[in-house]
Amino acid sequence: MALGGTAKKLQKVAEMAEDVYKKLNELREQIVEVRETVTETKDRVDRLEAENAEQRAILEAIAEEQGIDLDAVIADAHIAEAETPADESATDTTDEAADADQSE
Repeated sequence: MALGGTAKKLQKVAEMAEDVYKKLNELREQIVEVRETVTETKDRVDRLEAENAEQRAILEAIAEEQGIDLDAVIADAHIAEAETPADESATDTTDEAADADQSE
């Protein structure tokens, strides 16, 4: 009887070890997927930052050519944003964009 009980205990431990091994493999696969996602996201962010820098350079060149003071425009935008209450900011921004489109 003692050997039978020991065999059952060993079988149970072996089954638990298999479950842990399966879960570790699943976790390893998830970590690999997360790493791939992080790498892809980093690459995408790097591309977007480079594109943003290019667009800013173009806008600065156009503003300079047109005699527009970018620092003043940016300061005005920040002031207007700070003065607008949080609930109205989304509505006001949409309204300002619509007004700008109509004036063009």
